Amino acid sequence: MSVKEAVIEAATLRLRPILMTSLATVLGALPIALALGASAQSRVSMGIVVIGGLMFSLVLTLYVVPALYSYLSTVKKAIVVPTKEDFEERQQSEIDEVLVK
Repeated sequence: MSVKEAVIEAATLRLRPILMTSLATVLGALPIALALGASAQSRVSMGIVVIGGLMFSLVLTLYVVPALYSYLSTVKKAIVVPTKEDFEERQQSEIDEVLVK
């Protein structure tokens, strides 16, 4: 499975639960942000910040994280990471050089 297919499948599977939890929390904080109820004027700014933070995190979760994952996975393929065998081979060649001298 390619990275693009994996990102699309994961986004498809997680879209509904992420939307449900975010929207339920935003709707729960809506009365605070709208200053409904007794002495709610002092909590309006808190409600606005909560709703704004949730909407911002929703955008990050649905768009930025999958895009960043896709980008970093392609960058990782471009970087050659030495394996344990490469390290052992280099170490052995250095030992051989010391022994030859």
